[in-house]
Amino acid sequence: MTADAAHTTPMTSVELLWREGETERWLRFGRQAGERVLDRRRRLVDFRPGAVFAFVRWASNDYGTALSRLDILRAVAPGEPYATVPFVRPGGDILLRVHGWPKVQRALAAIDAIAAAGVDPEDAAPDHWRHVHNRLSVAQEPRAYTAERHRAWLRRAALVTP
Repeated sequence: MTADAAHTTPMTSVELLWREGETERWLRFGRQAGERVLDRRRRLVDFRPGAVFAFVRWASNDYGTALSRLDILRAVAPGEPYATVPFVRPGGDILLRVHGWPKVQRALAAIDAIAAAGVDPEDAAPDHWRHVHNRLSVAQEPRAYTAERHRAWLRRAALVTP
């Protein structure tokens, strides 16, 4: 890709923020295509179309945790449908969305299990993230994502990709 093409490729931007113990917006995984520092606490991270990333939002107040969310999104190409998500521009294809600390912890554990199986979480099959979302939403344990499942996903993706 030429330098001009890199600048004209539409990106999905995520605004990250870190105010220790107050508000935190961070990425758990994802291959970044670029980054811009806005100030000491904020930065914008860009993702190319098709990139999968996990975006965590957490906030507290005087009484404890007020917000705890985790979204796994796929960055979309121009013309693709997308859902809006706060601090993600323009939005993304939602693969997994959980809120509440117990569910967020379980989703983080699922991410860690995929990494422990030797697979980068951003390379896992999008259908697996949808499966994890569905299972967590009904308080059931998701199936493990194994190296064998990952090989099957890679074979399937190779058949679809021109």
